[in-house]
Amino acid sequence: MQAAMAGRLPGLLGVELVAIERGSVEARLPIEEQLLAPNDYLHAGTVVTLADSCCGMGCIASLPEGASGFTTVELKANFLRSAQSGDALRCNATLAHGGRTTQVWDATVTRESDRRDLALFRCTQYLLGADDARTRRQGPRA
Repeated sequence: MQAAMAGRLPGLLGVELVAIERGSVEARLPIEEQLLAPNDYLHAGTVVTLADSCCGMGCIASLPEGASGFTTVELKANFLRSAQSGDALRCNATLAHGGRTTQVWDATVTRESDRRDLALFRCTQYLLGADDARTRRQGPRA
């Protein structure tokens, strides 16, 4: 999965996959200057990208039979505090709902320096190919 991020947004930002299994992902992101907003604090988009990337990797690792991929259809982030260059972020994402056509993921982003929560994140993934598989099993709708 780390190789799949290379050359893509998560890889370009420096996201490091720590652990992944069905229903759970952990990743790390060192905070470099290019990830900051003009006020020298962490850019909100950096945090959202980290959390969404963790949830996306988890979704791929947790796809049910018949699903071929996913797309994010909803996301929400609550920012509790910020961070600055020189620190690092940890993101832990867990599967809250694993259905046939959707998954809901929760992620918590923390600062490594003090282990305090920086942001809470939730997203919904629509599973691609899942409807096709169900239609093949049940037959076309009348």
